Amino acid sequence: MAIKATVFKASLQIADMDRHYYADHALTLARHPSETDERMMVRLLAFALYADEALTFGKGLSSDDEPDLWQKDLTGAIERWIEVGLPDERVLRKASGRASRVVVVIYGRPADIWWNENRSKLQQLDKLTVLKLNSETTLALAALASRTMQLQCTIQEGHIMMTSDAGMIEIEPEVLHGDFRPAHA
Repeated sequence: MAIKATVFKASLQIADMDRHYYADHALTLARHPSETDERMMVRLLAFALYADEALTFGKGLSSDDEPDLWQKDLTGAIERWIEVGLPDERVLRKASGRASRVVVVIYGRPADIWWNENRSKLQQLDKLTVLKLNSETTLALAALASRTMQLQCTIQEGHIMMTSDAGMIEIEPEVLHGDFRPAHA
């Protein structure tokens, strides 16, 4: 019998002063059996960075045709495609053909190797943004994971502060390619 996903509930309060976006989100995250707390929390952070009423979690690890997060307009056109981890360059190229904006959030020890191997091809994709999180940040995020989470995310001038009862983390993604959060998308 297949192992089922573990369900996590997150109450996420976002104060994004850069985009003037202030909202509370009640989120349900299904953590795939092969997914770590670290990856799940990076997905949650990606949601906070690009939060919108139309932004939803995709099937992620259980589907090759859907990203970790995506935002569609009322016609079904994909406005934003967000991947977490170290996806194949072909996936990002295909996503760039389908979406107005594509974001990949890379992390972990192999992130630098992945970037060096894919940089020349990815820098040709105008719609792509590549953000890198350091390992200390993502491991600290993983420590905040619990089956029910109360999180506050404050974003100002590109600086991110994620807090919960378990602690506070300051996050500064490194932009390797593209715009961190372009105003037009």
